[in-house]
Amino acid sequence: MKADVGEDAVVDAFINEKDGHRPYVVINSRRWTEAALTLRDHEELQCNYLRNLSGVDQETHLEVVYHLLSLGSRREYCVKVKTDRDQPSIPSATPIWPTANWNEREVYDLLGIDFPGHPDLRRIMMPDDWVGHPLRKDYEPLDPEV
Repeated sequence: MKADVGEDAVVDAFINEKDGHRPYVVINSRRWTEAALTLRDHEELQCNYLRNLSGVDQETHLEVVYHLLSLGSRREYCVKVKTDRDQPSIPSATPIWPTANWNEREVYDLLGIDFPGHPDLRRIMMPDDWVGHPLRKDYEPLDPEV
């Protein structure tokens, strides 16, 4: 990955024994688009299917977790991309894996992570005039009764 994308592309990598010994890779958000293309197109990896993506509030930062699958080899990978809490932004994976579309909209709506390059980034669950992002750990509703 570093050879194809850049020395600063991989922040961390490990095998998660509790998750069936699945490989986990943490990618630098500035290198995400290049890394995603490499994961999809690399001859050995062939991560040609995005099974799921979700957002996580880790209190110090936000992150998006991508569960990738190679349909040919049946290998599964987990990729994490971290972003800042104050101006969260990760390039959209929708142009690379179209299944990211609605999942990115959900993460945008509930955690407030922007996905530049997304074809239709707007709220999907909350009303358009909703204030805040309800899955953030620091979220305080305007009306506590709601």
